[in-house]
Amino acid sequence: MLIVSSCRREAAPVPRRYTYQVVAVIPHRPDAFTQGLVWDDGVIYEGTGLYGRSSLAKIRPADGQVIQLVALPPTYFGEGIAILADKVYQLTWQEQTAFVYTKGGLDQVSKIQYEGEGWGLTTDGHLLIKSDGSANLAFIDPCSFKVIRTIQVRDHKGPVRYLNELEFVRGRILANIWQTGLIAIIDPSDGHVAGYLDISDLWAYQPPGSDVPNGIAYDPSSDQLLVTGKLWSFIYCLRLDQGLP
Repeated sequence: MLIVSSCRREAAPVPRRYTYQVVAVIPHRPDAFTQGLVWDDGVIYEGTGLYGRSSLAKIRPADGQVIQLVALPPTYFGEGIAILADKVYQLTWQEQTAFVYTKGGLDQVSKIQYEGEGWGLTTDGHLLIKSDGSANLAFIDPCSFKVIRTIQVRDHKGPVRYLNELEFVRGRILANIWQTGLIAIIDPSDGHVAGYLDISDLWAYQPPGSDVPNGIAYDPSSDQLLVTGKLWSFIYCLRLDQGLP
């Protein structure tokens, strides 16, 4: 396994701070403990967690209605999802199992074992990219789940831990930082954090009983980010004031 170090002799630059405007709001089922979010061909795919409540669903963006839903066995805690080559991959938290489905019908085609915890998942179009709650991101072969390389994510203060849900956007990896409102914008070549987007104000609007921000998707047709959280009532469509990096 190749480990790419992001340590540098010179001090890393302070990450740029991005701001945004909410341009649309989509209803979101408030019982969904969101762990993964993907936009693909005009459909939102959502993976949810909690034992006995984990699922993979297709959602209609126009009104937030669930088009199709597949429940995971109650002994599995669902985590991040990604779509690659017309297949949907869904991690599990501590069960070291990834479920693989057809994109069209959400038919399960295989299960793949891996080592360690599963948190967030995305793809660069060739490899899957996985987080495990640490400061490291693993680039994984989608067939074997073999780790091809690993990067450590760092900003000007050092390693950035608790990387959670992931989305690959325009050559950058976006990652929710667990227990915060921050989304890190990461250079996949060396793990350097180029910027942060803070959605803490959206978190503050959520009703009692809601949980942390989690869930990032990207709609290339509108150039918008979609963000939500665990047990949130809405998915928010954002346009960055500075444009996406």
